[in-house]
Amino acid sequence: MEIRFYKPTVADIPLMQALVKEEVEKGKILLRTEDEMATTIRSYTVVEVDGKLAGFTATHIHSPRLAEVRSLVVGKEFRGLKLGKKLVEACINEAKEYGIKQLLSLTYEKGFFESCGFREISKEEIPEHKIWADCIRCKHFPICDEIAMVIDL
Repeated sequence: MEIRFYKPTVADIPLMQALVKEEVEKGKILLRTEDEMATTIRSYTVVEVDGKLAGFTATHIHSPRLAEVRSLVVGKEFRGLKLGKKLVEACINEAKEYGIKQLLSLTYEKGFFESCGFREISKEEIPEHKIWADCIRCKHFPICDEIAMVIDL
């Protein structure tokens, strides 16, 4: 089994959108349009297994202090290979490279992020209010049941 992590190009966007479609429809991941993905393509990390797109995530920088793990997804057929954990590690490493102090995740998967070293915080502790600008586009808005978690870097 050959596993490869890489920074995608805009040519990867259709496959990335197809992979995340089911999670977007369930309301677990926020829809990102093709244009949004193109303008933030440098923030993504993709993993493929034997040449097939298996998952991806994005490290979204909010401020010199805070970045966020966004759009983390691993295809069903690739779960159990620890790819999600490796994608989060890629976000952690990228945030560290940029000198970011803290990495945030808004998630439904508390146990998974705890296993990656994150701790739960109250949403009120998130200092950069611009994070919530995306929330208005969520199908669960304004009743958010995501859990805010951070890791200090």
